[in-house]
Amino acid sequence: MERTIIKDTLNRPLHDLRISVIDRCNFRCQYCMPADKFGDDFAFLPKTALLTYEEIERIAKVFVGLGVEKIRLTGGEPLLRKDLPILVEKLSQLEGLKDIGLTTNGVLLADLAVELKNAGLKRVNVSLDSLDDELFGRINGRKVSTKPILNGIEAARQAGLGVKINMVVKKGMNDSEILPMAEFCKNNGLQLRFIEFMDVGSTNGWKMDDVITKKQIYEMLKDRYDLEAVEPSYFGEVAKVYRYKDTNAEVGFISSVSESFCSSCTRARLSANGQIFTCLFNGNGHDIRNMMRNGATDEQIAEKITGIWNGRTDRYSDERLAETNTNRKKIEMSYIGG
Repeated sequence: MERTIIKDTLNRPLHDLRISVIDRCNFRCQYCMPADKFGDDFAFLPKTALLTYEEIERIAKVFVGLGVEKIRLTGGEPLLRKDLPILVEKLSQLEGLKDIGLTTNGVLLADLAVELKNAGLKRVNVSLDSLDDELFGRINGRKVSTKPILNGIEAARQAGLGVKINMVVKKGMNDSEILPMAEFCKNNGLQLRFIEFMDVGSTNGWKMDDVITKKQIYEMLKDRYDLEAVEPSYFGEVAKVYRYKDTNAEVGFISSVSESFCSSCTRARLSANGQIFTCLFNGNGHDIRNMMRNGATDEQIAEKITGIWNGRTDRYSDERLAETNTNRKKIEMSYIGG
């Protein structure tokens, strides 16, 4: 199939695909899978509902043919999916794909970092919301300490993977950790990305009052460090990145609540059960799994994806800022990833 580039109604090209490979996690994080909603008896998807690696590879190949250059594997926790390096190797061989990454909580990363790197993975984004063990244990809902995550980060670096740290900041929860996390990442040459607490799904009890904005965090850092803005690496980069002056260390901000970036969104998402979503905040998925299992050709799948993307009008963060129609059904983070 000839490679092309498709654009939506707002002239946003499709360049980035997030693939959720599993809908479950070994954490019950308060931000996305709170324990009171996702207890040990929660009914996750049966194995037959999940896309197989061969199905993921096939759909990804079609997406790459439509302009996608970057793939990130997510979950749930993607490292819970058995033999994940096999999938990484399959995807890394797709002609036209320039980058493949992984978002993880890092618990299993130390054991898999070398194998993932050898399979073709280029980078990992590791979630770490605090350096304080007691607080981190409360946030992750499993009383897991920071030790396995820090070990995973070091193992990834030693394996030659690029590493970024994601920290979701919630007022009254872990805002006291902003400066300690910044100092730790700066001293260790890790790019920390502060993420505003977002209203993803309907189970995390989101309120605007709980949001610490990018501007507020930036002001805290600016009081201690000289920061200089870094030009975006590519169109559609969601993080606004700054460099600590006279160093190579960087810090980024993902500000989808206070400073929308809908106008430059180039990202589609494929859920663990084969639904295509065109926005992190949109609960209306488009089934591609059953279409494929019922015998659709690659050309028919490409036509379906093209129609979905070309008709996309998503701009939820803009609408939230404007206080317009934001009362909509949303997909949970465990199904769609970040």
